[in-house]
Amino acid sequence: MASLNPYLIIGIIAAYFLMLIIISYRTSKNDENSSFFIANRNSKWFLVAIGMIGASLSGVTFISIPGKVGSPGLNENFSYLQMVFGYLLGYLVVAFVLLPIYYKYQLTSIYTYLKDRLGYYAYKAGSGYFILSRIVGASLRLYLVSIVFQIFVADAFGVPYWVTVALTIFLIWLYTHRGGIKTIVITDTIQTVAMILAVLVTIYYIVTSLNYGISEIWAEVSYVDFDKIFYFDKSWADQNNFFKQFFGGALITIVMTGMDQDMMQKNLTCRNLKEAQKNMITFSIILVIVNIIFLTLGALLYIFSFNNCIPIPEKTDHLYPILAFNYLPPVVGIAFIIGLIAAAYSSADSALTSLTTAFCYDFLDMESSDLPESSKLKTRRSVHIGFSIVLFFVIIVFSTLNTDAVINELFATAALTYGPILGLFMFAMFTKRKLDDRFVLAICIVAPILTFFLNKYSEDLFNGFKFGFLTYALNGFLTFVGCFIFSSKK
Repeated sequence: MASLNPYLIIGIIAAYFLMLIIISYRTSKNDENSSFFIANRNSKWFLVAIGMIGASLSGVTFISIPGKVGSPGLNENFSYLQMVFGYLLGYLVVAFVLLPIYYKYQLTSIYTYLKDRLGYYAYKAGSGYFILSRIVGASLRLYLVSIVFQIFVADAFGVPYWVTVALTIFLIWLYTHRGGIKTIVITDTIQTVAMILAVLVTIYYIVTSLNYGISEIWAEVSYVDFDKIFYFDKSWADQNNFFKQFFGGALITIVMTGMDQDMMQKNLTCRNLKEAQKNMITFSIILVIVNIIFLTLGALLYIFSFNNCIPIPEKTDHLYPILAFNYLPPVVGIAFIIGLIAAAYSSADSALTSLTTAFCYDFLDMESSDLPESSKLKTRRSVHIGFSIVLFFVIIVFSTLNTDAVINELFATAALTYGPILGLFMFAMFTKRKLDDRFVLAICIVAPILTFFLNKYSEDLFNGFKFGFLTYALNGFLTFVGCFIFSSKK
């Protein structure tokens, strides 16, 4: 740590963001709404595919998933791969069911589909729940990276936590406020590569310090019993049950990618449906490989700690940064800083842009507005700043409430907020019934409340059964049922 002092870390961060700002300047010479929202529908599919890796993983995966490998409970050992395999099924649904709909209607905001099919209030409810979901999700991710910066950098200078958070968000705004999604397609590609390289550098130095050959890595992982992937041997009550994890992963993908403005906005910048589908399939295959690398890193972090008698921190999210800064060579600490920034910002920058897009299109009706382009541009900039401020306050609130590994907090919250979106899309796509739109808001409020209580007391109500990630399905099902009750044959 002596050679990796706070001044060096600040220098690394400054150099990294200088690079992003230069890229932003070159990709946004003309500050236009069409490039900010959909990149003029001219993005290269392979760049979108690579960039989506970073957006999907985020700083949460970068720290939390490796930390969970050696921690008993949800996602222990390599059980997280069960969910990753479920992702593959979900991405097929996104590529061949949802993307054709979005391209058919040439959508900018995907929730416009709900307006055409179900009505005004369904449209507002879908977009509103996305905005709520993305604010919570982006805040959780940025909270994680801001905590690391606070502990290892800001505390050394006596900087208050709120200043660290404000600076974290300001840097996102700085390189996205002009180019929007056009800039993000390029910066996310670079950040994804940086994140994966950071993990590979860490693995290399751990393996070298332990004197392992490549062939010995998996043997050592097996020796400490971290290699268990499939959990068929326990009942449905087990959090890591294969079927719960697999189908939960598929649902998470369908909802948090296919019905999420953030993730779909990148896909909608491709030139046509065929290229968007190639992007989705390529991305899903790479994502499996990258997650295997992350889990291998997690196992090696624990093995390194055991071999060097290093105590495991109470919060497993802290394991990777503690080892990177205090026990491994300085180059690993540098790689960690770059990887963490890349992971966190490749997710958060697109979140801020998609929030701006959803609000401008779905609540300010910018697409059909007769206002001059200059007025629309001014409105978009104001909304972008407004959501930056909202993220700041939500992160500050969350910092006082966090009690669990961030990855579990993220999914637990998302299950309640994404469920109504799932139910509305399923009802719109797979029925021809006419919904009485007046009751949609009530349905979308009651369904998450029922889901919360059913999930909380599921062990008592259902003989020890825990919903786990199937909470998405429960929430979506209750929303679907509510829509069915208040609908009639078309």
